Amino acid sequence: MVYTFHTDPGHGWLEVPISELIELDIERRISCYSYVNKDTAYLEEDCDAGVFIKAYEKKHGSRPECAERYAEHTFIRCLRHFAGRT
Repeated sequence: MVYTFHTDPGHGWLEVPISELIELDIERRISCYSYVNKDTAYLEEDCDAGVFIKAYEKKHGSRPECAERYAEHTFIRCLRHFAGRT
């Protein structure tokens, strides 16, 4: 699977299915700086994306493949914050 790394002029987020966060048992470690839309999490680049990448590497033995997508005005900033999801 190729994960999309969304960026705008100020920040970046890694798009990951919430089911994968649950499978890796890290969903409770995701901060309120990440966002959520239905079954997808957008993990902020400074901490939460790193939590996912480390857990992914531990399970799969390699880094996840990512493709960057830039937008001047990203939809992600309009989503709900992740905190509080279980």
